[in-house]
Amino acid sequence: MTTTSAPTTAITHIAQLVTNDPSLGEGPLGLIQDAAVVIDGDRIAWVGPSSKAPATDNAVNAVGRAGLPGFVDSHSHLVFAGDRTEEFNARMSGRPYSAGGIRTTVAATRAAADDALHANVARYLAEGLRQGTTTQEIKSGYGLTVEDEARAVRIAAAHTDEVTFLGAHIVSPDYADDPAGYVELVTGPMLDACAPHARWVDVFCERGAFDGDQARAILTAGQAKGLVPRVHANQLGHGPGVQLAVELGAASADHCTHLTYADIDALAQSDTVATLLPGAEFSTRAKWPDARPLLDAGATVALSTDCNPGSSFTSSMPFCIALAVRDMGMTPDEAVWAATAGGARALRREDVGRIAPGARADLLLLDAPSHVHLAYRPGVPLVTDVWHKGVRL
Repeated sequence: MTTTSAPTTAITHIAQLVTNDPSLGEGPLGLIQDAAVVIDGDRIAWVGPSSKAPATDNAVNAVGRAGLPGFVDSHSHLVFAGDRTEEFNARMSGRPYSAGGIRTTVAATRAAADDALHANVARYLAEGLRQGTTTQEIKSGYGLTVEDEARAVRIAAAHTDEVTFLGAHIVSPDYADDPAGYVELVTGPMLDACAPHARWVDVFCERGAFDGDQARAILTAGQAKGLVPRVHANQLGHGPGVQLAVELGAASADHCTHLTYADIDALAQSDTVATLLPGAEFSTRAKWPDARPLLDAGATVALSTDCNPGSSFTSSMPFCIALAVRDMGMTPDEAVWAATAGGARALRREDVGRIAPGARADLLLLDAPSHVHLAYRPGVPLVTDVWHKGVRL
């Protein structure tokens, strides 16, 4: 009896390869010069110098391009319909951002057909993939009824394994005069309907959304259903979100724009990842998150797009890397690590965010000799080749 296996492929003459594995190369990024990567099926089989690459069925010459892991976008809101151009235009003309704009998208999303929502998700996933994003988290949060939130997580689950139940995005307009009743809905029938399709539970712990007590009730209810917490924390001002995330063992506290020294210390002493979302500050002209105190304290930092139609309508991880380097106190190495390995940590994944034997074969090549060009040449489409689960796209 004979067996067959997928053909192996060697990508050689990578000018500089980011592995994110210090045991394989230089520094925290595990850099290898003139590197090669061998792909076997959907996994990385070998990594090392091109001169030592083993024989394979196929070969791709990177001709001096830089290589790095596929980006891991650990925070996005892709199940939506409608357009908020007018809101953005008005905000850029002087109106400040508040959480209330979400209601506009809720109305449009409720009215949209399933096919339209699926098509929207597929469109933005493809857009991100062309720019190197190979792992994508997707939240619900624009339905805010039991039926619409359940529909949102089902649609998200058709496109990714990283699905987050965010029924607690804002208090539903239907419960504007009864926020306590809405929390009961979220922690009861809505959670029951959504939990089978989700891995994570999230809450927007912020003024205009949910306070600390409400957030705790929602997150602990989600934990009781087997979901792992994530928290929208400290975006618009100081609040309890970060401390609550750490207390409950959340995988990530996202935004982290307004932090106290106690918040920074709590994150540094925990496994909760501080996920920074510079697209939101760019699109709202808000204060930039400062990554430097977090990094200096030893906290784990991730970068993500926060792709959503209201406050951060970008799917570009390279753009977020450039913003982080320019305006958030990160070095190019730190920003690239945060957009790859940091995102994987925020999703508690070991198989993505790195290029090492056994990892999923998600990697990209740049039309540049170094990953530093992602910040050095902002706005330029540098990603030339993407492999996702071992398939060249």
